[in-house]
Amino acid sequence: MDVRRAGERYPGGDAEAGIQSWHAFSFGPHYDPGNLRFGAVIACNEERLAPGAGFDEHPHSHTEIVTWVVEGELTHRDSTGHESRVRPGDVQRLSAAAGVRHVERNDGSLPLTFVQMWLAPREPGGEPSYEIVPGIADSTPYAVPEAGAMLHVRRLAAGERTAVPDAAYVYAHVVRGEIALAGQTLGPGDSARLTDAGDLSAVAATAAELLMWEMAPADLSRAVPPAPRP
Repeated sequence: MDVRRAGERYPGGDAEAGIQSWHAFSFGPHYDPGNLRFGAVIACNEERLAPGAGFDEHPHSHTEIVTWVVEGELTHRDSTGHESRVRPGDVQRLSAAAGVRHVERNDGSLPLTFVQMWLAPREPGGEPSYEIVPGIADSTPYAVPEAGAMLHVRRLAAGERTAVPDAAYVYAHVVRGEIALAGQTLGPGDSARLTDAGDLSAVAATAAELLMWEMAPADLSRAVPPAPRP
């Protein structure tokens, strides 16, 4: 298990434009050849947008983009005609495939925080697609078959235990609260990268929200590097 702390993330964004970004993986100008991906996960960004701030239209390709809103409301528009408001508890996925453009903004009056995770697809190309699952229930898995991955969302009461998926790769990200995992305590923004996980449990030290990616082995021979957000 490789634990990465919130304070170790690469800072980004544009403070004058009301954008704060924190990157768990090599991203943009923060190039780290030893931290390019884990399983299918190639980015896990925490984004904080002030009211009225956002990312203007920009392109993506060969990337499965999954967004989890922590607080506030995210406005999404893309070049395939989808427009939606994403709220806490919703799972949003944009499959960039051969290419798509989108806009992400905080059109509300309150600050917005969201976690955005990028996964590498097993096969490049294809047609872009979009999906939003409003108010996904606790313990309901969300499959991203294009990346050979499954997202598990857990909302835990203090003292509650949850199984860690038995998988080749598991990426666990703490959204809020504290989690005890394999002798380590993880707080908000912390993550754990587990290889060949088996017979493990995570225990909530406080009320907590936990995202876990269960992933099959990646086929790196077919991977296509995604275009970073400008």
